[in-house]
Amino acid sequence: MRTALEPSPTKEKLLDAAQRLMLAKGFVATTVDDICEAAEVTKGSFFHYFESKDQLGREVLKRFCASGEKIHRALCGSETDPLKRVYAYIDNTIKMSKDPSMSKGCLLGLFSQELCDTNPQIRAACKKGFDDWAKGFGQEVAKAKAAYASRAQFNPQELAEHLIAVMEGSMILGKVRHDRLIVGKNLTHFKAYVKSLFERA
Repeated sequence: MRTALEPSPTKEKLLDAAQRLMLAKGFVATTVDDICEAAEVTKGSFFHYFESKDQLGREVLKRFCASGEKIHRALCGSETDPLKRVYAYIDNTIKMSKDPSMSKGCLLGLFSQELCDTNPQIRAACKKGFDDWAKGFGQEVAKAKAAYASRAQFNPQELAEHLIAVMEGSMILGKVRHDRLIVGKNLTHFKAYVKSLFERA
């Protein structure tokens, strides 16, 4: 198995294929053969880069979560006012939720549901992914609270976790109902709730 860190087009093809298949079928139902066929590489190439499907799963999840900071900056946009940054984050998340690719779900949420009880390493990676997500949005909320609602009783970190719960739960409902617009609808309710916290402060 290759341990060097240099970029590899073949490895990226395997990771891309694995992510697509796992979002569609789940981790357990996706086989190494499925991944190799989708990536159009041999099984020998697979084991050149990964010692097992478990290791591949951890790397797919790590890559997925690593994009979080870039997405966070994009969602906040160019706003400098802290409260406007919070609203921009929610508004842009609503826009992003309307992208057809979002209907496939969230790899972080999928792995959490499927593997956390049986795979401690994946569970730890999922916890870190959610913690980093909540920390990023929570920091934005904390700045807005300090500027506009310093005496308000709500906890910025808990509000960030509320956002995650709304998004992940809505994606599950969207899959069941074949309605990808559910995420945006529920995020709109979440934004109204956030606005009410600041308006009554």
